Amino acid sequence: MSNISIESKILLLKEIGFDSDGEFVLDSDGNKVQDKYLDIPVRIENMVILPGSTIILDNNELSLSKFIEEFGDVF
Repeated sequence: MSNISIESKILLLKEIGFDSDGEFVLDSDGNKVQDKYLDIPVRIENMVILPGSTIILDNNELSLSKFIEEFGDVF
């Protein structure tokens, strides 16, 4: 998703029930979305939405490997 503009990422987020303040990914209540595995707020420029899910993670090696451990290789 690194090649996609911020505006396009925000539109995608809105389509799946999320939003952004231009810096962070926000849930439907306006709260910052936390990476499930690292418990850090997900920045829009570094977000990844994994295939077959609406799980939004920070695009880093640890989070992605933890996701694969939990859900299997969806790539």
